[in-house]
Amino acid sequence: MGVSHEDNLETTTDPVEWVDRHGDALYRFALLRLRDPEQAEDAVQECFTAALAARERFAGDSSERTWLVGILKRKVVDHLRKRIRERPTEPGETEDELADYFNKRGLWQRKPRKWAGGAASLLENHDFWAVFRACLEGLSPRLSEAFTLRELDSMSGEEVCKVLGISSTNLWARLHRARLGLRQCLQNNWFSESR
Repeated sequence: MGVSHEDNLETTTDPVEWVDRHGDALYRFALLRLRDPEQAEDAVQECFTAALAARERFAGDSSERTWLVGILKRKVVDHLRKRIRERPTEPGETEDELADYFNKRGLWQRKPRKWAGGAASLLENHDFWAVFRACLEGLSPRLSEAFTLRELDSMSGEEVCKVLGISSTNLWARLHRARLGLRQCLQNNWFSESR
């Protein structure tokens, strides 16, 4: 997800070509994670600047886009850390948020429908990913950041906790809420009976 795996077979370390060849994909990657167009642009620019400084060390063991995405991931994390430091303190999420999903006995309020089709077919469906991105953007930044770092960027729980400055208990609560929210949104906007 995020960056297309349509990396060009040719690899070049010519910075003049980076923006044309990879700029849009890198921007989409950063925007999905940062949810702010200006911050996404800044992260991509910082990525290109860092890549320019490190291009002699690029050994070509991976595609150029993969190398640039690796740099961009670190820039996105830097932006998230800065955002966390500057974010005003808000009251914590409450268990009331879960009341939409579960009753007092812990059972589903509305049992989720079975999803037709396999996960593999969804991974190739661009329309599904557009709906998924919209659902992810519909989550609060706190939930979206935790889910994106853990599930999309495959960071360990410990790494995510360090980036977000939260406890592991808080992380798992955020991930749980994010998954519930995504499931609800996808069920309403993708897996509805009309599809």
